[in-house]
Amino acid sequence: MATDKINAELLAKMFLAGAKNLEVKKEWINELNVFPVPDGDTGTNMTMTIMSAVREVNSLEKLNMHDLAKAISSGSLRGARGNSGVILSQLLRGFTKGVREYEEVDAKIIAAAFEKAVETAYKAVMKPKEGTILTVAKGAAMKADELADEAEDLQTFIEDVIDYAKYVLSQTPEMLPVLKEAGVVDSGGQGLVTVLEGAYDAFVGKEIDLTFEAPKGGSGIIKVSKETEAEIKFGYCTEFIIVLNQPISEAEEMSFKAFLTSIGDSIVLVADDEIIKVHVHTNEPGVAITKALTYGSLTKMKIDNMREEHQERLFKNAEKLAKEQSAAEKKPPKAVGFIAVSIGEGFGEIFRGLGVDYLIEGGQTMNPSTEDMLNAIEMVNAETVFIYPNNKNIILAANQAKALSKDKNIIVIPTKTVPQGITAIINYVPDKSAEDNAALMQEIITTVQTAEVTYAVRDTHIDDKEIHQGDIMGIGDHGLLSVGKDVTEVASCCVDEMVDEDTELISIYYGEDYSLEDAEKLSEKIQSQYPDCDVEVNCGGQPIYYCIVSVE
Repeated sequence: MATDKINAELLAKMFLAGAKNLEVKKEWINELNVFPVPDGDTGTNMTMTIMSAVREVNSLEKLNMHDLAKAISSGSLRGARGNSGVILSQLLRGFTKGVREYEEVDAKIIAAAFEKAVETAYKAVMKPKEGTILTVAKGAAMKADELADEAEDLQTFIEDVIDYAKYVLSQTPEMLPVLKEAGVVDSGGQGLVTVLEGAYDAFVGKEIDLTFEAPKGGSGIIKVSKETEAEIKFGYCTEFIIVLNQPISEAEEMSFKAFLTSIGDSIVLVADDEIIKVHVHTNEPGVAITKALTYGSLTKMKIDNMREEHQERLFKNAEKLAKEQSAAEKKPPKAVGFIAVSIGEGFGEIFRGLGVDYLIEGGQTMNPSTEDMLNAIEMVNAETVFIYPNNKNIILAANQAKALSKDKNIIVIPTKTVPQGITAIINYVPDKSAEDNAALMQEIITTVQTAEVTYAVRDTHIDDKEIHQGDIMGIGDHGLLSVGKDVTEVASCCVDEMVDEDTELISIYYGEDYSLEDAEKLSEKIQSQYPDCDVEVNCGGQPIYYCIVSVE
């Protein structure tokens, strides 16, 4: 294919193909996370960011360059999640600024748009770090600028730019030692290259299935899969008890579980000599039941359509939010309001008790989007709104929401952990100005150190520590603190690493997979080691992380 121009229709196809390639490979990109935690989310965040733009493009009634650019920019900005997603949205924002005034674009215009993309993204990051998605984008832009004047056709031009982007990506471990030690390239950079590769496939006319796992369809540009409504992959929650004809062996039990895994997820299988209790989310409940009948008779059968339940919850939540917003609008705005990002019922109760007006559910396992932040800001009827992201991967989205919010004074306190957020709010002084409180809170959160204890999902090597799949890891603010086989021991070691002569308070927040009894044993161990410190135990209720421990 020899051409020197790209029109709006072709650019739309290239964008959608890039988004599709990212969606297909998101789990692989997630696995490039340096820390082998069970919630690596770079691929997911970038996919959800670009899918927000996909839906905007899908809703276009007419396709021209200006409207396409606006849809890509607006959709990605509002849907941006996590640092990688926010940076991707800024790259798309800058690129679309560079092309929106043209009916067709050539190599020179594309090169200038790449340069604008990089400039916009770098401005959005307070302390840009090389060896990341930014470096890969900058490399692609430099190569595009170098080749643009001499480019005879766009196919060769695009090939050469992508090849250079891939080369820069391969060098990211040399720029960030933590990548080299873990044996991975930068996940955000890989996500960007994946988008570019998908776009190139569309440019050369490759047949691409543009069936997206996303709600809402419309213009015909994208076909939306009917099997994936509301982003629920398996639609039927299926539960039953098998009354066994005869006891099953461990091998048979594992075989049955493997079969259920092949047709669904969220599997719970509990067996004894007489019965097996089964829970599975699947699109084929009949197949699960037929297989179960080979082991015995069934009782206490229950099948729920989760998509219907999801829609009902959406309607109820929308109705509730509308009522809350209507009631809030009738009252004069108060001076100050508070928004916190949190996950886990225990943490939610703590924040509500501290006077937080609106909780955004999210965190390391699911970063809220800029749109989520904007909706929360709208719901808080206050002149000044403090936002506590409580995760380093959410701060950029909060700042992006601040930039997009026009009618309120938004102050983002850059809390990187939930304990930092709790300490910041505790130290809010009503008699001080918003600016003085912001300065006070930003100073106080620097005194809070946090360790999060979880398990490893793969073998790797970090900070001179060998990690094996299933090991327990304690991850601190600046890296790996401890590795072992026991949660309590690892958490205790993390405290040893964080405590110094100024430490006064040690807080333990236990998650949904760590009992109060276990947390109290940890507390007793820590108290015996540090008798001069106050040790508190609180329910966090968080998933993934057995416990979160902070010292201050």
